[in-house]
Amino acid sequence: MWLYGLHAVAAALGNPNRHRRRLLVTAQGRDALTALRGAEGGPSVQVVERTEIEARLAPGAVHQGVALLADPLAEVPLADICAGAASDARVVILDQATDPRNVGAVLRAAAAFGAAAVIAQSRHAPEATGAMAKAASGALERVPLIRVANLARALEKLKEAEFWCIGLDGGATATIAEALPQGRAALVLGAEGSGLRRLTRETCDELARIPITDTVESLNVATAAAVALYEVARESSN
Repeated sequence: MWLYGLHAVAAALGNPNRHRRRLLVTAQGRDALTALRGAEGGPSVQVVERTEIEARLAPGAVHQGVALLADPLAEVPLADICAGAASDARVVILDQATDPRNVGAVLRAAAAFGAAAVIAQSRHAPEATGAMAKAASGALERVPLIRVANLARALEKLKEAEFWCIGLDGGATATIAEALPQGRAALVLGAEGSGLRRLTRETCDELARIPITDTVESLNVATAAAVALYEVARESSN
């Protein structure tokens, strides 16, 4: 897969778990990448024209003069997250988030607020593409994106590991602050508009809402994840 964009490529070059194969840069891209990460090791650099990079990417990809051919990351099992989670660990669960840029933005929010993982159902989630990595701005290398076959079963596994599963629902009575436990928590977000599916909703321990005005019906999944994670971080620090 081709990764592109300064922060996505710099993070991949610094990730020992990412097998890198080929690095293409423009002259300006090489200088910007060196300024961002220094003269660290990695695959040999090939200085090329922008058109050579653009020929390998989807039309309109904002590559900033850098592109890295790399293998996909090895998948992290959900069991590893459950077994290694801290007593106050947070994870984000996505129910039918299909836009790779939205998922990338959720990963970025998860990294910003220290979430242990982002979990999505395999057949209702996009692959980890260059577009997702670009939107994640390096977070794809730092926060595991875990794909599971059955979301309800994954929620049950998290419950067994003492995660309190909070489904975000605009019609819920409790706010996130009121629903938040002292220990581990899983924030479960549905797609904008349709929200959580029935089985996902029923499997959650509790439903909670983000307090917003009635001038908008809902937030997109990436914005909702960022707000929810901030609220969790704020409450945890009090």
